[in-house]
Amino acid sequence: MTCWETLQAYAFRSIGLGENLLPKSDFTLCQQVTLIGSGLIWNIYFGVLALGFGFLLAVGIAVAKSSSRAVIRKPAEWFVFVFRGSPLFIQFFLAYEALQLLPKSGINLLGITVETAWTTRAWAGALFVLFLNTSAYAAEIFFGALKSVPKGDLEAAEAYGITGWQKFRRIQWPTMLRLAWPAYTNEAIFLFHATTLVFFSGFPAFRQMGDALYYANYFADKTFNPFVPYPIVACYFIALTLIVTGLFALVNRRLNRHLPSNVKSRIRLRPQIIR
Repeated sequence: MTCWETLQAYAFRSIGLGENLLPKSDFTLCQQVTLIGSGLIWNIYFGVLALGFGFLLAVGIAVAKSSSRAVIRKPAEWFVFVFRGSPLFIQFFLAYEALQLLPKSGINLLGITVETAWTTRAWAGALFVLFLNTSAYAAEIFFGALKSVPKGDLEAAEAYGITGWQKFRRIQWPTMLRLAWPAYTNEAIFLFHATTLVFFSGFPAFRQMGDALYYANYFADKTFNPFVPYPIVACYFIALTLIVTGLFALVNRRLNRHLPSNVKSRIRLRPQIIR
């Protein structure tokens, strides 16, 4: 099988398209690069959706955490404390065990049976855990930025009669994003890296066709040589990190377009070895 034929057969295997059977012997570099790249589709899926929905929840939690009302502030503080204070892998484990306790036949609500089996699949259960985890970390970033909005800007807005929702939308929201964006970029990078933990989480993969680490582990087991598949995974994630950094840098430039060039914040790649 040529490299082109390998691409056609395995490029989208992780989502159920192409050849079903994995190669059993005579593994080539092209096969490893193609299949690990195919698995990366799931890592991107987890990262993009968790980041997108997590951004919305994080902003809401940050606003709630800055509230003067304890009934609103305390739940937000505990949410952030729990998900930032516990390891992500433990969160995967507890979520999987909790979802396994749901009735296999579904939950009956007002005569309608709601299926629950899908919640224990990686595409749903693992995504939910990543969504909550990144929301907690991002909420703390946005909360810090929200508290860093210059008081002079808020006082000036109130002097012009801008209060309530208008003050948040026109003053606090854009300033918060501008201040938080460099740190939020690092959180986005870490989230994509954290998607590799789904392989160890216990959540079953889609039709037993897993992510990048699933295929890397397969080749490492078959060839007894981890120094080929795992560096391929690392290279893929380095490329993904560069793409994420570039996209977030464009947004950062947009957020700071009104500032002089000497005071604009720049996004620098600072990998987090230990969170």
